[in-house]
Amino acid sequence: MDYKAAGAPKLGKNAPKHAEHNAHGSKKKPFGTREDKAALLARMKKAAEKK
Repeated sequence: MDYKAAGAPKLGKNAPKHAEHNAHGSKKKPFGTREDKAALLARMKKAAEKK
């Protein structure tokens, strides 16, 4: 008997085990939106002053 050919191979599921809370395309991080650099720098300066 040819055990190698017994049964179909299991195909890989290319999906994560869970959904990320900030995945691309979700409410928190919609597609096509990106912070501008000025907003990022302002946020970083505020955090540095806080420390």
